[in-house]
Amino acid sequence: MAGIPHDHYEPKTGPEKWLHKRLPIVGLLYDTLMIPTPKNLNWMWIWGIVLTFCLVLQIATGIVLAMHYTPHVSLAFASVEHIMRDVNGGYMLRYLHANGASLFFVAVYLHIFRGLYYGSYKAPREITWIIGMIIYLCMMGTAFMGYVLPWGQMSFWGATVITGLFGAIPGIGESIQTWLLGGPAVDNATLNRFFSLHYLLPFVIAALVAIHIWAFHSTGNNNPTGVEVRRTSKAEAEKDTLPFWPYFVMKDLFALAVIMVIFFAIVGFMPNFLGHPDNYIEANALSTPAHIVPEWYFLPFYAILRAFTADVWVVQLTSFVTFGIVDAKFFGVLAMFGAIAVMALAPWLDTSSVRSGRYRPMFKMWFVLLSIDFVVLMWVGAQPAEFPYDWISLIASAYWFAYFLVILPLLGVIEKPLAAPATIEEDFKSHYADPAE
Repeated sequence: MAGIPHDHYEPKTGPEKWLHKRLPIVGLLYDTLMIPTPKNLNWMWIWGIVLTFCLVLQIATGIVLAMHYTPHVSLAFASVEHIMRDVNGGYMLRYLHANGASLFFVAVYLHIFRGLYYGSYKAPREITWIIGMIIYLCMMGTAFMGYVLPWGQMSFWGATVITGLFGAIPGIGESIQTWLLGGPAVDNATLNRFFSLHYLLPFVIAALVAIHIWAFHSTGNNNPTGVEVRRTSKAEAEKDTLPFWPYFVMKDLFALAVIMVIFFAIVGFMPNFLGHPDNYIEANALSTPAHIVPEWYFLPFYAILRAFTADVWVVQLTSFVTFGIVDAKFFGVLAMFGAIAVMALAPWLDTSSVRSGRYRPMFKMWFVLLSIDFVVLMWVGAQPAEFPYDWISLIASAYWFAYFLVILPLLGVIEKPLAAPATIEEDFKSHYADPAE
């Protein structure tokens, strides 16, 4: 697909021409800032700058924290206390890093659900969506490894439970688990591995983010109507778009400032609110916590993992068909990763010809249920694996898969969508036109 017609950077002075011929970085920055952007973007399009801020914050604070952290089972917990008590500003750096991870996931979940509602995954943006899902998986891996580093009780036992899941893979599971752990159990080799990967992965994420931005700059940004920018001429494109600078940059910076007020209020006045009390106790392999739970942003998928027990008929049927190869534990692992995989497959599961959920009445209802379902899964993931929470998690998990694998494909066939505006300009004028015109 051809790019949106717009003016490109033209060097004027001698030094500019010299640099542009050898390294066109100024032109790249100019084209990025001045990229034509659909003029009808709403406030749900501000999460990109929040995610960028979070990535920079996590890398910057993480590098400084790594200077004072000791990845050894006998010293890790004490080194974190050293950071908190003895390093100048260390407590603030740690709280910014820990709560920054939570803000990162708040923003990424809102970013993902915005994409699901407005159909940002539809052609020609499938690759952009897939790259986003890969970034999300890298975020989950980075966050999990980072949660192990303080070497508290929940860190140790969380690592034991999650790495144990890989052991459920038939045939090669035990080898993979041993490779991850660096030995037969969670120990010093595990901590060293996780520290190294936790330090490395954010830079991989940064590279993927650059590709993600490049991808949607190539296809153009989606917008609330799902209608594409007209590309037949520069004049028509200008009617549908505004340059990213200064209009959307200022809008994004204002939104970021508001979010930062809330974020720094949490960091300053309730920094441990999202932390688990058991993780402020040093890891002890001889004392198992009464209730092992991951960080809040893993809870929906943790609930799906626990939902499929040996008593569930679909697990029993799968085990029978595979002659016992897929047992309840392995089925739970497949379901957990499958819950993310079905999101990644949304571009091919959604059969509707209409992109935006704004013009799909039946879709809206099912999507609201999906959003509620996600919150329910998050809540039930923090509860004990007993009645009635086991039933709630099973029902919520079933709906999650039913939405992507059954409801989304069927809606494209049976739903009668509303008429979308012919152009972005038409939608913009319907909301923001001057009454005097």
